[in-house]
Amino acid sequence: MNSDQRFVFDANVIISALLFNASVPGQAFARCLESGTLLVSQSLIQELHDVLGRAKFNRYVTREERERFLGVLIRESELVQITEKLTVCRDPADDRLLELAVSGRATTVVTGDNDLLVLNPFRGIPIVTAAVLLSMLGNDTEKSDAHEQE
Repeated sequence: MNSDQRFVFDANVIISALLFNASVPGQAFARCLESGTLLVSQSLIQELHDVLGRAKFNRYVTREERERFLGVLIRESELVQITEKLTVCRDPADDRLLELAVSGRATTVVTGDNDLLVLNPFRGIPIVTAAVLLSMLGNDTEKSDAHEQE
């Protein structure tokens, strides 16, 4: 996958990637950071900040690790200004993710939310699960692995 890929990740997928970095969401998130641009909006950052601030996550990662993760995410991502408001989803929070994708000219949206997945593709932007994204990226991994074994 080339470096002009622009990815939007749903907050739940990002949180899964943080908590379980060897998981499918964790692997997909890491691959996208390496191979393209991750897009974020103020509302997505605020949602992540609010959710990651919950004490229930203390058993997985410390508050400091969560804050550090959020800081790195912000630093490594492109902050997108929302230029178009949408009202297409049952859940307004899902509209915000689509607004980010459209405003940021995303090439892929990654989510586990069925309310978003049923819209695939939205305005030509594929909406896929982390597993499907890894499958899409799989050819690059296989080529890389084959090259390293030579």
